[in-house]
Amino acid sequence: MDFYYPNFINDHWRIIGAVFFDDRDHFVDLEHKCFRRDEIMQFLNEKGIAYYDTAESVRRLKENASDQFLEVVEPTDILALLKRIPECRAVAPTGGKAVQTLCETFGITDLPKIGMSVEIPSHKGLRLYRLPSSSRAYPLAFEKKVEFYRNFFDCVL
Repeated sequence: MDFYYPNFINDHWRIIGAVFFDDRDHFVDLEHKCFRRDEIMQFLNEKGIAYYDTAESVRRLKENASDQFLEVVEPTDILALLKRIPECRAVAPTGGKAVQTLCETFGITDLPKIGMSVEIPSHKGLRLYRLPSSSRAYPLAFEKKVEFYRNFFDCVL
């Protein structure tokens, strides 16, 4: 899947399915063990939800996906990106390294706790929300992750 969260073990699209359709398998193709990219794209376009990386270039310091061993070489120019989408009301990273990277970019010194948000100082009305990682390695029950994501979407959509 040439898109975000393609790893079939990652629960991101299951969380989104549970939040919007009360069906964790809404975007899942069980037969092929993958996610239904076209349905996801259509859904995101209908809802006005965008995804983007917080870094243009990263270096994995170990052979795993852990943020702990991830070095951001070149962060995304999120400020330029936001100028292109002035209707954006919220930015919601889903991992610790992504939150840290965005806070550095926006000049936010106190990282929000999971489920919380802070106003982005340079963009009045734009908020940075912190969502839990959808990785199964992140120690939080699926239902609790769904609750955090549902609360977020209730606030911004």
